[in-house]
Amino acid sequence: MLTGKQIVLGVSGGIAAYKAIELLRLLTKAGADVHVIMTRSAQEFVAPLTFQTLSAHPVHTELFSLIAEREIGHISLADRADLFIIAPATANIIGKIAVGIADDMLTTTVMATKAPVLIAPAMNVNMYTNPIYQENEQRLRRFGYQFVAPVCGTLACGWEGQGKLADPAIFEAALSALTPKDLAGKKVMVTAGPTREELDPVRYISNHSSGKMGYALALAAARRGAQVLLISGPTALTVPAGVEYLPVESALHMQAAVMARIGECQVVIKAAAVADYRPCERIATKIKKGSQPVTIELVKNPDILAVLGALQDRPLLIGFAAETNNVAEYATRKLKEKNLDMIVANDVSQSDAGFNVDTNRALLIFRDGRRIESGLVTKMQLAGVILDQIAGELAAGPQVE
Repeated sequence: MLTGKQIVLGVSGGIAAYKAIELLRLLTKAGADVHVIMTRSAQEFVAPLTFQTLSAHPVHTELFSLIAEREIGHISLADRADLFIIAPATANIIGKIAVGIADDMLTTTVMATKAPVLIAPAMNVNMYTNPIYQENEQRLRRFGYQFVAPVCGTLACGWEGQGKLADPAIFEAALSALTPKDLAGKKVMVTAGPTREELDPVRYISNHSSGKMGYALALAAARRGAQVLLISGPTALTVPAGVEYLPVESALHMQAAVMARIGECQVVIKAAAVADYRPCERIATKIKKGSQPVTIELVKNPDILAVLGALQDRPLLIGFAAETNNVAEYATRKLKEKNLDMIVANDVSQSDAGFNVDTNRALLIFRDGRRIESGLVTKMQLAGVILDQIAGELAAGPQVE
């Protein structure tokens, strides 16, 4: 995801400095080339050799140290950075940057860079809530610096409150900061996961959908600047950062949620595996097991996608087709019958492209007849392919037929 990106990681002197090691590992694993700057205080908590080993680059600690002939260290780092991260960022380092003090390698390099700067504070709760610190943070925000707010918990000093480094969120914030915002200003609705059609208080009819494709689309769209509404059936997945989440259970519940919010959206991606049928009657008490076969009468659920396709002033509409045979034929028919702009079809009988896996093989079919085959990719990569096409459609504007 970050292949070819140059990231400067600044580590300042807080107990959370050890958490920057895991951040470095995630960044390098994602393909980034990471250069680490440590303050003198940071070296009291973690040895520079640890960061040097993981980054495969010398760690920068001293301001007056030439990297190579005619190359000044802090200027060289500042120029090459695609993103500058400071994690953890102490109240001291944030205060110095806020007032323009550049007296060490880290602050000098920050002052010299034109790259986006992402700051992840970590400190005592009383320091964090101190109005002087808060004013410094707000000043930097006004200048365009980005922040990953600390989380609440037990701090190293023994206090309880907000001040813990939000380490799981920093990597995602870095990905977002490096992603072009070609969907900024757009509202995107994504439906995901299965629906559950209850037979009684204990049992239900459902399907094997894990929701992974829909959640990947929601996360990728948020990274690209979209305002994302994720309407999801029951899954075991973590809600992606930066999206509005609306949980639903049944097909009728999902239909109501979709129709209530459709007017807000410029794009709708229907990745949910909505049940085609539901029990004619939900029994109020548990159906007891007996010796005789049980017959369940089913009634057809509303076709949400067809309803959206029939709207006179509808948003850009993308559907999915999970097939086990004649994939292209059935998907093309669905595209036309439901009046879609694009359909994403895949053969769910394949072990690497069906439900509950992290990869997919998809065929994208457009209303103008174009086709794109993704090949075997991760669902996050496929989300990128789909959103590239959506961004292109939005940029082109409505087509006159």
